[in-house]
Amino acid sequence: AVKQLWGDGDHLAEINDMISEQKAIAGEKAKSVWALLRDRAVRWQLITLLLVVSCIQLLGTIVVYSYAYNIFTKAGIPPDQTHYVSLGFGAAEVLSTVLVSSCLQGFLVERAGRKTLLWKNYALMALALGLLTVTLSLQDSFFWVPYCSVALVFIFIMSFGIGPGAVVCPLLTEIFIHSYRPAAYVVNGAVNWIQLFILGLVFPFIV
Repeated sequence: AVKQLWGDGDHLAEINDMISEQKAIAGEKAKSVWALLRDRAVRWQLITLLLVVSCIQLLGTIVVYSYAYNIFTKAGIPPDQTHYVSLGFGAAEVLSTVLVSSCLQGFLVERAGRKTLLWKNYALMALALGLLTVTLSLQDSFFWVPYCSVALVFIFIMSFGIGPGAVVCPLLTEIFIHSYRPAAYVVNGAVNWIQLFILGLVFPFIV
């Protein structure tokens, strides 16, 4: 099963880790959310979870989706055709996430590393947003600037799918032992929706 999942190679270290974890959690029941919050042994894992999830919500995806219509119309795309472009970059996000998290999991994620994929794609997304700010300010100056804005939107979405979108979901199963994973997923979901709710309330006043 390990060879089928990860391909040929020496996976003895991973198998030993699985066996060690299985022995360590033998007979343990699933921990509650309260136990997860109180246990100092998993404090850094919990902090990592909160930071990564917060970055997912605060990295500007809501801004890109909110202004996508204006960006596309400024690029000369007819208003009745913009929904096709929106569908296109939505599909690009899904495909990039699925491709990396499933098809290229053993190649890209394992070779590059989770940390590298996260910080490099976060940096690329920040750069794309910075350049997008510039192109939106200059979109009436040159005819080609709106097309750059469209390209930056796609770069942003693809970077999200390849980096945070593909890495964060399996990260929970890797940094928490089996007994804490259900509670970690509960915390992850709660933090996600609370931040989405706050952003939904605050965002109209920010812009």
